[in-house]
This record gives sequence, C-alpha cells and structure tokens, in this order.
Amino acid sequence: MVTGELKNRIDALWDTFYSGGISNPLDVIEQITYLMFIHDLSEMDDQKIKGAIMLGVPYTSIFKDKEQCRWSNLRHMPAQEMFNTLSNEVFPFIKNLHDDKESAYSRYMTDAIFKIPTPQKLTSIIDEMDQIYDLGERVDDADIRGDIYEYMLGKLATSGDLGQFRTPRHIIQMMVRMLKPTLDDVVCDPACGTAGFLVETGIYLRQLFEKELLDNEKLEHFNKHMFTGYDVDRTMLRIGAMNMMMHGIENPRIAYKDSLSEQNNESEQYTVVLANPPFKGSIDASTISPDLSKVVKTKKTELLFLALFLRMLRVGGRAAVIVPDGVLFGSSNAHKGIRREILERNRLQAVISMPSGVFKPYAGVSTAILFFTKTGHGGTDKVWFYDMRSDGFSLDDKRQPVQDNDIPDILERFEHLETEESRERTEQSFFVTYDEIKANDFDLSINKYKKVVYEQESLPEPAVILAEIESMENDIQISLSELKRLL
Repeated sequence: MVTGELKNRIDALWDTFYSGGISNPLDVIEQITYLMFIHDLSEMDDQKIKGAIMLGVPYTSIFKDKEQCRWSNLRHMPAQEMFNTLSNEVFPFIKNLHDDKESAYSRYMTDAIFKIPTPQKLTSIIDEMDQIYDLGERVDDADIRGDIYEYMLGKLATSGDLGQFRTPRHIIQMMVRMLKPTLDDVVCDPACGTAGFLVETGIYLRQLFEKELLDNEKLEHFNKHMFTGYDVDRTMLRIGAMNMMMHGIENPRIAYKDSLSEQNNESEQYTVVLANPPFKGSIDASTISPDLSKVVKTKKTELLFLALFLRMLRVGGRAAVIVPDGVLFGSSNAHKGIRREILERNRLQAVISMPSGVFKPYAGVSTAILFFTKTGHGGTDKVWFYDMRSDGFSLDDKRQPVQDNDIPDILERFEHLETEESRERTEQSFFVTYDEIKANDFDLSINKYKKVVYEQESLPEPAVILAEIESMENDIQISLSELKRLL
C-alpha cells in the first residue's frame, strides 16, 4: 500500500506530466512505465554482472556498445543530451531489445512513442523518479515496485466502455492463493487489462517454487508458455506486456483478441483461469461466438464469459472469477442456465460474496467470486459460502486501511473446509447442499441460505419514556427563559 511521503512523490510526478501537457492517464502511465522499464533493465543488468563475477562465469551485458542507454549514465547527462539520447537511442534500443520479433513485448513496443515534451520536463521527471526509487528502497516491502505500479494504475479512476475496472491487488492475491497454481499449469485471463492476475500468479509461483525454477525446462515453460492474456485495448496490452516483463516473465502470450467473438476459437487449452471480466450491459449478438450461444442464449457479457471459461478450460481445469451479484440470483433463463451448467455439469466449490465497496472509487457494484472446476459430468455435492464483510480497507471512496479484514479468515477456512461442516447458517461461512441449491432455481446468493438471528430488545415502559420526554421539555423551557432574560 502506497502511503505518506511515497504517495506524495508519485502524485508530484503525476502532476509534472500534467503540467507538461500530458493529461491522458494512460499516456502518463505508459511514459512512466517506459522509464521504469529502462531503470529496471539497468538494475537487472548490474545484478547479472555482479553475479557473473562472483560465480566466475561469462556474461555479456545487454548494454554492450550501448552504455549511454544505461540509467546510471543517462540520468547524469545534461538536459538536452539526456533528451536526445532517450528519444533517438534509448527508445529504439528497447524496441529492438527482444530477439523474438513475434513476442508480446516486440509487438506492443513497435509503436511506443516518447512523449515527454521538453528537456526541462524530462530532467524534473527523472529527478522525481530517482527520489521515488530511493524512498522505495527504504520502505520495508518485498514488492514496493508492484505497490507503486498498482497505485499508478489506480489513477485510472473510471471504468472503460465495456465496464472493466482494475481489480484490487489484495483481492487478486487472495484468489491466487486459494486456487494454488503450480508450475505445471497453463494460466489464462481472457480479459487481462494490465495483466494483474497473471503478474500475481507469477509472483506467487516464484516465491513458492524458487528452486524448481532453476530447472531450464520449467523456467522456459514459465517464461514462454504458462501465461496467456487477451484484451481489446491495445494500450492496456502494451502496459500489460511491460508489467509482466518487469515482474520477470520474459515472453508472455499477451495478444489482441475479442474473447467472446468467433475470433477466439480456443477450447480446452488451459488448466487455470483467473479473471475479472467486464460486465456492463450487453454486446452485439452478431459478434458472439456461436459456441458460447449454444451454452447460454444471451447478450450479457458476464454470462457469456462464464460460458467462455468453461470452454477454454481443460477437464480438471480450475477457475476463480469475479462476477456481479446479479449472476448469482438473476431469474432469466440465461442466468439460471449458466448456473445450472456450472453446478450440474461441473463442480462449483465456493461462492465468496464481497461488499459493494471493494471496487470503489471505480464502481460501487456488489460482486462475488466463484471457484469452480471443469469436469464435464458434474460433481457438485455441496457449495461453501462466505460472507466477506471487510477486506482490510474502508468501503468508501478513500479506501483507507482498517483493522477489520476477513481475508486471512477466508484463506484459513478454505484451507480446512472439513472443519466447516458443523458451521451454522447464522455464521459467516457455511456449506449448502447441491439439492437445496437446485430446489431454489440454482440461486447462489448467500442471503438465500443465511439465517438471521433476531435478538429481542428490551425497551423501557411507555410511562418511563414519557417521563424522560417531560424532563427534557422542562430543561428546554428553563434554558429558553434564561436566554430571554439575557436578551
């Protein structure tokens, strides 16, 4: 979480871009991302040089014959020379950095444009970024760069035309930890945006399988084949590709694709789907893939994406996806149909209802997380429900840290579901049988099954209340009389 002086520094950097005439938040994030990427390339190369010297092994710097592009050299140049070097040498250098010209990085860096308007603005921006990095190194946070980047993405304060908006990082982390991906998985987010789900999955796997990733075969799978993301916003794709590379995933499969259209014909390709798909309104029926329409006859994107996840998963594949509350209890044939598909023909494990403030200030919509496995032949015998009341932050637009946080409890209980069998419906989590859900038109709203305990409140006798009112009235009259005397 970015707070205090670090937050103020990033805000100041943002204002510098605005004062320089770059007012589109996506343009600001792109330019900062390019500079962060150049800085991190230099730092990464320095570490590899030191490691090679310690191990006594050869290493060829990526800045060989391009030392002027190294951050430590660049930032000490006079303003005009720095400006010219960045524009004429550094940007062409990073555009051609990747050997694989078909990689996501190469595709989305080809049209990268240096937009900082003047040498003076560039100097101010570089100075502010160095202060941010220096301050970040003094903060006790294992992923301060991720926090900084997350805070910048939070500047995208409005959702897109399709109803997509940024998923809070701590919610993504919870979903990843509950799904427990492994190095053998193939992970997809068909509405990836800035690739937050894929990045957090990569961080989780690196932390858990650090030694295993020393194996060349596993590392190649991790870098080139494990992660796939699609989106229809090319700017988001560029940021997503760089976001993944800055988090150590060298060649992710990040591509432009309308996931719900015939353009996407992928079937049974992935073992894990993690997503928060856009769920605003409906789309043109003529663009919807016929395969999806066979599963659920609708134009609502939130229902079509669920059908897509089932199609893209291999048998045995697992999904953790965010849906609007309406998916849980909607009464249309399409709503009932997709819920029946997940429950009857596959295995639904859990429904976590989240409070409406989780996505503020971007949206106030109530949402839930569905955890299910594709089986093709059923398997749902009971479903675990959890009523999340707090995620560790205030549920208003400010989203300040608070003490109440259900996420640790969710993780602990999900890890030991056998102990949930005895939980009552009056508690925050409990099981509901498949038969009961089916009898209720496959309704997945927790309020359908939660029992509320009404406590009888003891009130004073009417005569006592009346006496209190009379006493208050007398006090008021005395005060009024005193006021009149003073006037």
